Amino acid sequence: MLDELRITGLGVIDDATLPLSEGLTVITGETGAGKTMVVAGLGLLFGGRADAGRVRPGEKKAIVEGRLRVRAADSALRQRVVDAGADLDGDELLLSRTITAEGRSRAHVGGRSAPVGLLADIGTQVLSIHGQSDQMRLLQASEQRGALDRYAGPDHEKLATSFRETFERWRDVADELTRRRSDARERAREADVLNLGLSEIDRVDPQPGEEEELAEEARRLEHAEALRLAATEAHVALAGDDSGEAADATSLVGSAFRALTGQADTDPVLGELGNRLDAAVVTISDVAAELTGYLEGLDADPSRLAQIFERRSELKGLTRKYAEDLPGVLAWAQQARDRLTGLDVSDEAMTAMEAERDRLAAETAELAARLTASRLGAADRFADAVTAELAGLAMPHARVVASVVPRPAGRGGVDLVVDGTECGVTADGADEVELQLCAHPGAPATALQKGASGGELSRVMLAIEAVFAGAGGPPTLVFDEVDAGVGGEAAVEIGRRLSRLAANHQVLVVTHLPQVAAFADLHLVVSKDTGGAVTVSGVHRVEDGQRARELARMLAGMPDSHLGIAHAEELLAVAAKAKGHKTTAGNT
Repeated sequence: MLDELRITGLGVIDDATLPLSEGLTVITGETGAGKTMVVAGLGLLFGGRADAGRVRPGEKKAIVEGRLRVRAADSALRQRVVDAGADLDGDELLLSRTITAEGRSRAHVGGRSAPVGLLADIGTQVLSIHGQSDQMRLLQASEQRGALDRYAGPDHEKLATSFRETFERWRDVADELTRRRSDARERAREADVLNLGLSEIDRVDPQPGEEEELAEEARRLEHAEALRLAATEAHVALAGDDSGEAADATSLVGSAFRALTGQADTDPVLGELGNRLDAAVVTISDVAAELTGYLEGLDADPSRLAQIFERRSELKGLTRKYAEDLPGVLAWAQQARDRLTGLDVSDEAMTAMEAERDRLAAETAELAARLTASRLGAADRFADAVTAELAGLAMPHARVVASVVPRPAGRGGVDLVVDGTECGVTADGADEVELQLCAHPGAPATALQKGASGGELSRVMLAIEAVFAGAGGPPTLVFDEVDAGVGGEAAVEIGRRLSRLAANHQVLVVTHLPQVAAFADLHLVVSKDTGGAVTVSGVHRVEDGQRARELARMLAGMPDSHLGIAHAEELLAVAAKAKGHKTTAGNT
């Protein structure tokens, strides 16, 4: 959870520190005071897109800093931080994000410079931000399907991943088959060109390193006589000739060795020198033997030299056509063989591809049917869980339905028979998932995007988040004015629901509703001070009587109104009582 957030030079906020705590933290303030900058700051701190336009006018940079308390159970997060080279101070982790007026961005994690992606990775594990834009996303079919899939659990996610991979393989094979059929003539021409080149290369049959070996052998043959004379002269000097008249190095060094070692007992120094000569005798003998073998293998055959010149000419012909050197020619040949595999339009190849396409289509259909069954199995449970949450949000008679029906053929995707029905199949399956709302008993189930008001959407989204929060998820939840369009009793119930969420999560709420603010465990107010054309906002904590004045301002815009304060105190009493009942129930 977040223990503290500091924002400097961001929007209207010059320099503000938000002390945060467990439970429900509510952030309120006048319109334009900068409440949304708090949420924007959180987004930046956890890897959001850098926008130079958010830097406060006249400032060179905006800085958002946070102190995060990492739970002992968050072993994956701890390991991610350590692997990135950052430091954890006990269970505290310091985070920082800087954006310059020129648009440059820097991130620091645990006192170390880090990529912004690391902040984003940390954010996905510790924070979930929800705003009014999430309500709009909830109206999209993909978001509704994603919510159901998320609720269905890890086994369902594995099934969905397996289906997606098989679907993609099926489409790749089908598309390749179509391409081969449509441009068979062009493919045949290209294959002829490649086969011609491969035939020439295969006929010459170049070998790796052959060019260098031939060049070296040619040099030896061209200078064979000079090499023979040099080797013969050296061999005679080292080992002598057949006449035995010339003194050779082996004999001379051997004589010196025997003379020195003969006096080793008298003077060990001579013995040591003799031992060193012994090693020289061995070396000289080895070199002499190798020279003998060299002379025997030295070839001066003019026909061999002609063969080498001819072979090198053939290799050079390949490098002129296909690559700069022999390794390049060999690489071209391998690429040509690989390309020919993709150009094969023979009956055998096409039949094999058709069989693979049909096999993958059948596997895709089978996995799609299993995915549908899994969604249907989770749909009622998901709808019941969200409906139960709505009952606690002043919608006791409302009911949510999660509809899962086959996507009609021709309506997107690829038509495929799934479980006996022809459907339009996409990478997400063969289903259309739609969340529907029955506002009261007897009312027809209507799609959210058609029948839900803004206030109802707010509560449905909050109910869905409550369902996911009950199953775990990030420890910190942030709600940015998700209570828009709500008032009266519904607003009280939203405050109550947020307070219950805060029993197991750190919940931060930006709100304009006093009914919600009354449930705060920590109440922060963003206030603005306008001096001339410059607006500066700050954040301060309100307690006791100051809370009632802030609620009165939110109720009627009159913080000093006795009637407004009385109403605010009544709201605080109702919230305290509800929270007390919650505590009692929790202790029962």
